[in-house]
Amino acid sequence: MVTANPAVAIPQSLLDKIVPPERAAGLRAGGARPLVFTNGVFDLLHSGHVVYLAAARELGAALLVGVNTDRSARQLGKAPDRPLNAERDRLLLLAALASVSYVTLFDEATPCELIQRCRPDIYVKGGDYDIETLEETRLVRSWGGRALAIPLLSGYSTTALVRRIRGAP
Repeated sequence: MVTANPAVAIPQSLLDKIVPPERAAGLRAGGARPLVFTNGVFDLLHSGHVVYLAAARELGAALLVGVNTDRSARQLGKAPDRPLNAERDRLLLLAALASVSYVTLFDEATPCELIQRCRPDIYVKGGDYDIETLEETRLVRSWGGRALAIPLLSGYSTTALVRRIRGAP
């Protein structure tokens, strides 16, 4: 997780939003409800991410974002040099967003273990996913929760952004 570096003062307000995965259950017990959960790599934060996360947050009282560790992100079949930003940096960037209540890491192929711990009321993914086929959807619905796909902001993707930065067509 993120720890304060004595040479660089990370504001406590950011550190407070970054929770270890084992503390996710505490969000269920003492946190604001309904709790919304989403997950992803969030490698290069762009407008599409910001709009998506704001829409997710509007569905509940709190938004928990599960972030793939560097290791689990590499297992997703993206380019071999991805993620470009280390997990610590991705956590800090997400924690800085007003729409994000909490961020945490998960190291598995799917966030199902993390979802089981925090038991969100609402699970959301981007509209590029078929929400009905996801294991996460079945899990959240097993305790009466909802699963929704949020439409994505057209024209934004990390892959396209990386291609543009590298000068590829």
